[in-house]
Order: sequence, then C-alpha cells, then structure tokens
Amino acid sequence: MTTPTDRPTPPDEVHVCVHHPAIEGKLMLRTSLDWDADVEPSRSDPEAGRYEFTILTAEPFFYYKPMILGDDGEERWAHGPDRLATAGSARINDTFPSFGAAEARVTQPELLESEFGAWTYRVFLPAGYDENDLHRYPVLYMNDGQNLFSRFGPQFEAAWSVESTLTRLHEMSSIEHVIVVGVFPGDRMVDYTRDGEQAYGDFLAKALKPHVDANFRTLPDPQHNAIMGSSLGGVSALTVAWSHPNQFGMAGCMSSSFGYENDLRQRILTEPKPPLRIYLDSGWPRDNFEVTRDMRACLARAGFVDGVDLLYFAFPGDRHSETDWGARSHMVYQFFFGHRPYARSRSGSHAASPTAEPRSTAS
Repeated sequence: MTTPTDRPTPPDEVHVCVHHPAIEGKLMLRTSLDWDADVEPSRSDPEAGRYEFTILTAEPFFYYKPMILGDDGEERWAHGPDRLATAGSARINDTFPSFGAAEARVTQPELLESEFGAWTYRVFLPAGYDENDLHRYPVLYMNDGQNLFSRFGPQFEAAWSVESTLTRLHEMSSIEHVIVVGVFPGDRMVDYTRDGEQAYGDFLAKALKPHVDANFRTLPDPQHNAIMGSSLGGVSALTVAWSHPNQFGMAGCMSSSFGYENDLRQRILTEPKPPLRIYLDSGWPRDNFEVTRDMRACLARAGFVDGVDLLYFAFPGDRHSETDWGARSHMVYQFFFGHRPYARSRSGSHAASPTAEPRSTAS
C-alpha cells in the first residue's frame, strides 16, 4: 500500500517575470536547481522590457538570479542577493533587477511650502531605483523623519536604521522595495495633537503626497501608501490615515500616546469604518501599553478584524525608545509590504489567476 509520503510530489509551475528597460545581450535566468543551466524566457517583449520564465519543479523552493549573456560570452549578473521562489505559491515572482552599481540613497532635506504650512522632508530611495525605470514603488511616510536613517545623519545617536532593516527584508525576499518619506515635525506637540493635526494631515495628503507622486516613481493608490510613527507620531499616523483613507491605506502605530490631546478614540467609535489596515504595538510595562490595548478594542468594535486588517502585539521589556522601535519595525514593514502567496487548488492549478496580482507585490 502506498502511503501519502511515498507518493512522488507532482511538479509545480513557478512563474518569474523579469522587468528591465535596456537589455544588451541575452537575458537568462539561473536557479539553484542547477546553477550551470541557462533558463531561457518562455515569452519576451523587449520593447516593454518584460521577460517571462516558467520553471517546472518538484522542490518546495529554489533561488534564482537574472543574468545577461553578452555577445562576447561575458556574463553580467544582477546586483544583490539571489531571490527566493516558493513552489506552493501561485503568485508571479516579479523582479526588477539592476546590473550596474545599485546603491541606496537619501535625498537632502527639502522644505515644501503649501497653503497648510511648510514642513521639511527627505526621501529614501532603495538600491536599483536609478537604473531600472520600469519599477514603481509603494511608499511609506514616516513621522519624526529626523530619526530614521542611521547612515544618513539622525538627530539622535540611536536611530531606527530604517534603510538597513528594509534592505535586509528585501534580501530575504520577504518584502518588496519601498520608498520612504521621512517628514520632520515643526513642533511635534502641535503637529501631532489636536492643535495642529488637521493642518499637518492636510499637508501630507494634499501637498506632500501629490508632490512625491509627481517627482518619484510611486504606486499612488492608497493600498500602496502607508503612514507610521511612534509615541505621539503613532497617534498622528492613525489620525492622518483615518481622515484621509483615499491617500493612505495603512497606518502603523508604535507605543502610541492615545488619548493625549486628541479625540481619535471617540471618532473611531462613532464614525464609519474606513478601508484601512492598522498595526498597533507597545512595550511593557508602561510604554502606553494600556491605551494601546484599549485602542485595539475600540478598533475591533468599529469592525476591524485581528489578523486581517488589524495587527496588534505587546513586547515584554521593550522601552519607549528609538532603539526598540527600530528593532521591531520589521513587523510593520512585513504586514504592510510583505509578499502574499496566491492559493493553488489541490490539483495544482491556480485558484486565482496570478496575473491579477497587484504591482505592489513586485520584488
């Protein structure tokens, strides 16, 4: 009698789509199934910069890397680590490689004036942004933008190291590349509380976001745009997203000072539920643990569902500090920008067409 474990695993089709605007030579794929074997595109459209590959495998996963074979036989490998593909997922593995130098960079701080006020911001652009202009990116807006990037001059000695965490998660094939817009507060005790929250929120939604979308290759829809912060910045993030869900579809709130100089709790309990995904957390003890638990309960009463459009965690021993927020910020990034597999039917066919996957899942 043949047991389930004795049965051979049927092969799965794994789809990889490589996007690049200027391939000089022949684009191939190499995989960990056999690093010496060239995998040629099953379909290509050089004018559109689109090259589709289909790999048949009985293995649960493999790593792959695009490679250009020149007319002279020279091999040019894509910059960065190998990419992971899992056979159980029906999603297309969209990949936007760069073959030259691909360093991340942060723009110089810039003041943007508007009818709502003026704030300074800077933009983090991930590795490969300058070479592969087919790639459009989701955007993460972050409050307290002066404390985000350890390599690019934080105000405080302990920064979040946003660039390092996002880069590592992308190397793991756990999230897509993300543009980060760090916004410097004028007076955070005004900008992030009821005295100035409307002007600040209008600035972000009606001035800064249109400016960023016009000047960088973004995915402008709300499901690709998040805002997050910590302490009062976390309250601000949820307030802005709640007030402007057509611009920001996600809000990340870490150790948030809910109830301090704001009426957000009452709004959540009385206003219609907007289409948001919300992340809440805190340390313990103190660190706004109790008010965060209460906010989770209020959001549940408003119709948010744990594990679907609401994610909550408490971290024993974590403090109210930039170091601790940076250390657990990967939780927010993965919830908002992580790859989500499409289901396969038991016969191995796709339960939903992988071509329906939004561009936000591109790596």
